[in-house]
Amino acid sequence: MRFKNHLLFTLVVLFSACLFAQDSISKINKKRVTEKDFKKAKTDVVDTIIEGQTYYKPTRPTTVDGQTGNDKKITAVVDSTKIDSLLDNEMAAKLDKKWLEELYSNSLFDTIYKSVQELDYKPVDYPELSTDTLKARLERLNARTPFNVEYNPSLESVIKRYLKNRRTSMERLMGLSHFYFPMFEEALDKEDIPLEVKYLAIVESALKPRARSRVGATGLWQFMFGTGKEYGLNVSSYVDERRDPIKSTDAAAKYLARLYKIFGDWDLALASYNSGPGNVSKAIRRSGGYTNYWNIRQNLPRETAGYLPAFLATMYIFEYAHEHGFKPERPKHQYIETDTIRVKQMITLDQVAEVTDVNIEELQYLNPSYKLDIIPLVEGKNYTLRLPRYAIGSFVANEDKIYAFAKAEFDKREKPLPQFFENDTKVRYRVRSGDYLGKIARKYGVRVSSIKRWNGLRSHNLKIGQRLTIYPRNPTAMPSSSSKSSTKKAVSTAGKKTYKVKSGDSLWSIAQKFSGVSLQNLKDWNDIRSNKLKIGMTLVVSQ
Repeated sequence: MRFKNHLLFTLVVLFSACLFAQDSISKINKKRVTEKDFKKAKTDVVDTIIEGQTYYKPTRPTTVDGQTGNDKKITAVVDSTKIDSLLDNEMAAKLDKKWLEELYSNSLFDTIYKSVQELDYKPVDYPELSTDTLKARLERLNARTPFNVEYNPSLESVIKRYLKNRRTSMERLMGLSHFYFPMFEEALDKEDIPLEVKYLAIVESALKPRARSRVGATGLWQFMFGTGKEYGLNVSSYVDERRDPIKSTDAAAKYLARLYKIFGDWDLALASYNSGPGNVSKAIRRSGGYTNYWNIRQNLPRETAGYLPAFLATMYIFEYAHEHGFKPERPKHQYIETDTIRVKQMITLDQVAEVTDVNIEELQYLNPSYKLDIIPLVEGKNYTLRLPRYAIGSFVANEDKIYAFAKAEFDKREKPLPQFFENDTKVRYRVRSGDYLGKIARKYGVRVSSIKRWNGLRSHNLKIGQRLTIYPRNPTAMPSSSSKSSTKKAVSTAGKKTYKVKSGDSLWSIAQKFSGVSLQNLKDWNDIRSNKLKIGMTLVVSQ
């Protein structure tokens, strides 16, 4: 009896399962559709083929790691060997761009120059720094420097004004100082001058080697033409050695040492550096014979009257930067991470940029004394090129090829008028936010020095909205008014020798790998209009 019951139960279960399966099949069959029934945003897969007609059904949701999804949406892993280009980190690229603009902009110099002339000494509300704390810090600073850093209300006003209103400027200056201060300290120590004098360059030029005042004083240490000549800083059509960081710092150290011998007081030596020994002597006479800077200040020219307070306030802020929470950005290159090469032939910074892959703005920053971005070869002169250390080796190892490349380019320019000067091929460009001369020059395939010459520019400063006249190197490649982009023609590689671009390659370095191939050949054969390459792209290297 028990066996019959068990057999009956088994038959019932099997019968129910069959019914359920048939029901499921019929339900799925009801959902079959043909191509004409496809609905937008729905995903279907092949179900069956009956008498030549293909039927589809909706995909079933799948569950993976507890998440319901569609098995059609699984993303394939990209084969890394087929990546056409490697993208830079967007944020890091923006920071690099901001840093280059910062190194090359004179806006900070203009701000400092104006602030020193317009200093007032009214009390400033800055509760973060109490008078007692300031007095104690100035006393400690005074004990370790030969400058007179004693407290007075005027100095307190300047320090608090800088802390309150110029915090961002000070952080930017602290970042720049990482590059310049090591070379300053070396030159000052050689002449036995207090190392704190390095802060003078901040007041003078905001650490901008191309800075130029309204009266023509130029460079980090703001030498006038005559004084610069007196201390061996030569100025020519190509070179202004007042803008050379090392030569001008050596000259400034010698000049300051001489002024100290005259006055025997570092405060007065700094005042005379700014306005000349004659004005300081007159101020001493008019004050009745006082020789303390603070007693003769009212008899000095207005700019010099604010000069020493600005210097002392800067010294205080730099020395106590940590206490005030300053967090400066460090420069891309430290001074010790660069080196110089004596040039053996005329060469331009643009040409150096092409063969070393060092950004043109970095080269201009490291070599600010070359007015037209051209390093000349002059008998009796030893002009040098400063490069990041990582680029020194490749330059030295390929000097002959690099100079041959430079000569070939100069030979081309000896023609009376390049083709792109002829006819009416000029472009009127409107300066936008974020533009600088190097960026615009690369856009149109021309030299920075050419843009300056065409537009009568004396400096690299640009204003948003300013119109520039440019003669593009390749006018036919410029977009028309109706189209902002030009179509790149397909390059056939059939039967031709090719080369796949690797990390660190440039057009020039690739040209050197193949005998008889020039940089211009590569551009022509591959329909390339700029020097930019992407890792993995294939270039034709023979015709």
